[in-house]
Amino acid sequence: MAFPSQLGFQDAASPVMEELLHFHDHALMIVFMISTLVLYFIIALVTSSLTNKFILDSQEVEIMWTVLPAIILILIALPSLRILYLMDEINDPHLTIKAMGHQWYWSYEYTDYESLEFDSYMIPTQDLAPGQFRLLEADHRMITPVESPIRVLVSAEDVLHSWAVPSLGVKMDAVPGRLNQTAFITSRPGVFYGQCSEICGANHSFMPIVVEAVPLQQFEDWSTLMLQDA
Repeated sequence: MAFPSQLGFQDAASPVMEELLHFHDHALMIVFMISTLVLYFIIALVTSSLTNKFILDSQEVEIMWTVLPAIILILIALPSLRILYLMDEINDPHLTIKAMGHQWYWSYEYTDYESLEFDSYMIPTQDLAPGQFRLLEADHRMITPVESPIRVLVSAEDVLHSWAVPSLGVKMDAVPGRLNQTAFITSRPGVFYGQCSEICGANHSFMPIVVEAVPLQQFEDWSTLMLQDA
């Protein structure tokens, strides 16, 4: 989860998010180099007393400020396209979960099981247990096995929503009448928080997403218990 006054991204909990963090650092270094170069040019021009009003153009300068930006764009575009393809890759998922957005809660359906589905509502502030987080805790978490490819089908019942879990590098729009899909692999056990990222009405900020990644045996025990209760 995010912390007050946090400047960077959340810690990566999936391979895709690790790639996104590396790409962010790569792009940020390029931004720093460009900013430093531009600042140097500005200071050099302002402080220099050398002028030549008869110089109208320079082929060398024209070539330089055409070729350099092209090289920089290539250095940014290639890793960006690589990550885009990685994020779209969904190969043989071990589990498929359908996340449906409502005003204002999420419902989950484990499509590989016959009757494993539930609604996930935010826990009101007055009902929070010690250690739980305000506006982030849900009464039913989406449980997933660790180190297993998970496919999430995302849609909405009424208006636009967005299913987003930053630490997993996942953000997918929930559009009424349309089924979008995304995928993730949790690299470690833990509880990962997200929120609806599309303004969907008065209670937009009160429909959190909680993904709990557990070992496979614990997931099987949980699914068996849920099916018995159903």
